[in-house]
Amino acid sequence: MSHLMNTYSRIPVAFARGQGVWVWDESGKRYLDALAGIAVNTLGHGHPKLTRAIAEQSARLIHASNLYRIAEQEKLAEKLAAISGTENAFFCNSGCEANEAAIKLARLYGHGKGVESPAIVVMDRAFHGRTLATLSATGNRKVQAGFEPLVTGFARVPFNDIESVRQVAAHDRSVVAVLVEPIQGEGGINVSTMQYLRDLREICDRQGWLLMLDEVQCGLGRTGKWFVYQHAGIRPDVVLLAKGLASGVPIGVCLAGGPAAQVFQPGTHGSTFGGNPLACAAALATLTAIEEEGLLKNAERTGAILLRGLRDALDGQPGVVEVRGQGLMIGVELERPCGDLVRQAMDAGLLINVTMDNVIRLLPPLVIGEAEARQVLAILVPLAREFLAQAPAAAAARA
Repeated sequence: MSHLMNTYSRIPVAFARGQGVWVWDESGKRYLDALAGIAVNTLGHGHPKLTRAIAEQSARLIHASNLYRIAEQEKLAEKLAAISGTENAFFCNSGCEANEAAIKLARLYGHGKGVESPAIVVMDRAFHGRTLATLSATGNRKVQAGFEPLVTGFARVPFNDIESVRQVAAHDRSVVAVLVEPIQGEGGINVSTMQYLRDLREICDRQGWLLMLDEVQCGLGRTGKWFVYQHAGIRPDVVLLAKGLASGVPIGVCLAGGPAAQVFQPGTHGSTFGGNPLACAAALATLTAIEEEGLLKNAERTGAILLRGLRDALDGQPGVVEVRGQGLMIGVELERPCGDLVRQAMDAGLLINVTMDNVIRLLPPLVIGEAEARQVLAILVPLAREFLAQAPAAAAARA
């Protein structure tokens, strides 16, 4: 009998060790990891720069309170400001905490402008976390069900639909910010157009709103640049990061610039563990490895191999809605639920995920090479074709 709360439908396998893009279970079976802990293991497994940094930092100092200066935190904040174009950072422990900080920051910003009940524009199919405020901002009823009353103060619009945002701007004087994922991860790998991001920036500038980008899953090199918004040539006011920042050591950050940079003051927000020396050392090692090993270019190159291979094999196939993505963030949407493919792929030695019930999701480590990318295709494409060839009723029975 397990003493764990029943919050996950866990697959009955436990991993004992990993190296690069490979992991081994307790029986010694090897798997190609095309999920990376859901975009967390940026450097794969057992990366020498990361493990050395963690070991050396843990021998020096693991934790220090934010009541004092933390040198590693200051170095990490400086590095993140340099690559993001923001000015300062609040460190926490996860993506939902980073988004929670952004929601608080936007409300405080609004109150500072004299808005009595500040509201934030959010999107359909968005996912921002599971705290009460972030699940209220999330555009998925399944995540919200049972946790009412939800937090108010969110104006929801369709994703990638700039006219709906313009309509809000024309009629709702309580709005103070827009919170959006440039690529929706949990929502099904839905990629915003770059013009959409540029138009959001223009609207926020005109309205005096904060543009807050949740790049928890899509940021930090996964699309071939540090951040998705850099493809659009814009600069947001707030950027939210977590997942891959420290390659598996828990850390999150709310980056702020422009009018958002000085909203928080002593006493307005805090975190006991956020930005401790160990997490920051791991994050610094991750960012250093991305730069020194050319992993931005690698994500662009190997992502293109995967995306092209999947499109060549599956575009136009009956039952395939769309193959989409950017860099090493790829989704294959099918017409029917395909959760059974997760177990089938695992049996074949490949770790993938299905989100929104019918979207195959690939989020490999940024260290994946061309040979491993082709191995992903060699396993996944036949499985997907076989699944699509089954009658829907038979597929549903197997799932």
